[in-house]
Amino acid sequence: MAIFAVHYTYAEDRAAGRDEHRPAHRAWLNDLLAEGTVLTSGPYPDGSGALILIAADDLPAARTLFAQDPFAQHGLIHETRIVEWKPTMGAFAE
Repeated sequence: MAIFAVHYTYAEDRAAGRDEHRPAHRAWLNDLLAEGTVLTSGPYPDGSGALILIAADDLPAARTLFAQDPFAQHGLIHETRIVEWKPTMGAFAE
């Protein structure tokens, strides 16, 4: 399994929708955390987006997974960037 960094960029005009769907979004992430797919997750303090680290087989699998996020399904993410990440030190290094 590879590790991927999922970067969400939020648009201010969609904040109300994110507030409405945040419980479903977090429940979805918590389920993935419990199964070991999500390694860590959290929003940027300035409200501009979020970073989620995941384990996935490949980039297409990561993209398919994140299409299922309630935020994505309701069009609440301005931009999603998913890149493979190779940690060399620290908690996620092999």
